[in-house]
Amino acid sequence: MFSSNNEQVISLWQEAFGDSREDIEYFIHNCRHKSIIGYYIDDELVSMLFFVDCTVLNEEYKYIYAACTKSKYRSHGFMSELLEYTKKLSKRIVLIPADYSLVKYYEDRGFKKNIAVDAVFFNEIDEIKEYLLEGCELDTPFAMCYIGD
Repeated sequence: MFSSNNEQVISLWQEAFGDSREDIEYFIHNCRHKSIIGYYIDDELVSMLFFVDCTVLNEEYKYIYAACTKSKYRSHGFMSELLEYTKKLSKRIVLIPADYSLVKYYEDRGFKKNIAVDAVFFNEIDEIKEYLLEGCELDTPFAMCYIGD
């Protein structure tokens, strides 16, 4: 489930978000407190997310970033499986949904709208913090949390 194949990560990220190879490589090499979790079919990375250490209200959390699935594999439940897997790795998870359709998607998977974006802190350089907080198209961005038993 953990991915170390940067070429596949870069390819999937570019397809999903359209970012430049240079920007993606910068993030991969400079985000220090992360894991890349992926779903594979026959050694092909088809879905992934970054799991980044953070704190929310002085509690340790994992932050989900750049969650995406290859277009030809969407609607097969692979991201849902990745999210369930992350819940086994951490009892506290936070994310910022990119758009309104994702709010419902994450609510259906146990995430609640309950944290202000400025309550999420990263132990990363400023440029990486900017990456982690950009890309949200909501009028008023907010964070959603999963807190397990």
